[in-house]
Amino acid sequence: MIIVTGSAGFIGSAIVHSLNVRGTDDILLVDRLDHPEKEKNVAALKYREMQSPEAFLENVRKRSLPKPEAIIHMGACSSTTETNEAFLRENNFEYTRYLAEYALEKGVRFIYASSAATYGDGSQGYADDEQGLDALQPLNLYGHSKHQFDVWARREGVLNRLVGLKYFNVYGPNEFHKGDMQSMVRKGYYQVKETGKFKLFKSYREEYADGGQERDFIYVADAVDMTLFFLDNKDAGGLFNVGSGVARNWNDMARSVFSALDMPVAIEYIEMPESIRNQYQYHTQAPMEKIRNAGYSARLMSLEDGVIDYVQSYLLPGRRLGD
Repeated sequence: MIIVTGSAGFIGSAIVHSLNVRGTDDILLVDRLDHPEKEKNVAALKYREMQSPEAFLENVRKRSLPKPEAIIHMGACSSTTETNEAFLRENNFEYTRYLAEYALEKGVRFIYASSAATYGDGSQGYADDEQGLDALQPLNLYGHSKHQFDVWARREGVLNRLVGLKYFNVYGPNEFHKGDMQSMVRKGYYQVKETGKFKLFKSYREEYADGGQERDFIYVADAVDMTLFFLDNKDAGGLFNVGSGVARNWNDMARSVFSALDMPVAIEYIEMPESIRNQYQYHTQAPMEKIRNAGYSARLMSLEDGVIDYVQSYLLPGRRLGD
């Protein structure tokens, strides 16, 4: 049995779908179906049973679960604008710690979602090693809650017995429930369909043109493939970046959406809200040497190819993974 938390969410449901494609359906899903789109994410998936996060945690505490092959922990509050620090600590740090302690006690493979948000403004770089952890300063409480667990695992001397994945800008099908936290590919797709225009934030730094702010975009299929690499390669441990290794700007991404829709490019630059200007990242790019050195060798999709697949295979026909 494989346990996947956050299994009705974006990356979690994509992981379950990929496990199904491999022929695996002995999967315990952990999530709550509190959104119609999350129900649709799991509708076509094959699995053993689903438990709520609360019921699952109680079973972990009671040690009443059969020993699983692995726990893939994607469940968390992923809102970068969440302001309730106690809520984030309980959901993103304490919950993860409980599961990690259980996995370590039972000798179970534990793969968890950290985040590129732990790198803050990038001034300390994006190296996925534990030596630089203390220097990192996340820009928001979400990033801080993820960073807390990385630091805890390092301090306890168990980080290399776990796998923490620092996901960069993941986009793709099954993110439809995420509201404001959806990728700009999906947000922009609907803007273009409705208005013919794609809205991007203006830049407030001279070295970046409007729409020239850079991100490491990675298609969810590649992010999941990297995640499952660590299910198959149990000797690898520690922190690993999950990105494309290439910085592309928002203008590139917008043009890719227009191209996928075969529509003329029309980008409108809008003011950035004051509330996020001080925590806005202007450049992210994942060094990928560590995961490559661990043996991951698959070719990744370009931004253009990923957007075409997302738009034409999922957004236009209204499909989800497994449909």
